[in-house]
Amino acid sequence: MSWQKIMASLALAGVVAGCGNSASTTAATGSPAATREEIENGEGEDSIWTLFNRPDAEATVQVNRYLWFASLDILSFLPVETVDPFTGLIVTGYGTPPGGGTSYRATVHVTDPALDARALSVSLQTRSGPVNAATTRAVEDAILSRARQLRIEDDKF
Repeated sequence: MSWQKIMASLALAGVVAGCGNSASTTAATGSPAATREEIENGEGEDSIWTLFNRPDAEATVQVNRYLWFASLDILSFLPVETVDPFTGLIVTGYGTPPGGGTSYRATVHVTDPALDARALSVSLQTRSGPVNAATTRAVEDAILSRARQLRIEDDKF
């Protein structure tokens, strides 16, 4: 056999050996194997699958939740295409506001956990190109006002 076949056989054997039934009991001790929660928390026994099930300890939400929810609320007439709460990005498709005749598309980026105007970036576009700055500013102001309302409502509880 060539060394390539030997290496492929060893790699396959390693993968198959890592496959186990986590619901079974351990033969030597008779105790149940580690549960999924224990493995994800790093408490259970390791296998090849724990490489894929480990939570990312570095992933934290770094966006302001009031700005996030206010953006979704104000732009609710637009169909949402992509959202990523970890990076704060909301991308919508084209939609017409109630009582309007022009179709808009928006991209919102919440860049900071602070409830601040600098943490919000809105980009609007029509089918014929970008909208004027006054329209974009009006949408930003509406989102900021709604975010402040949500924050005040939270403080009442």
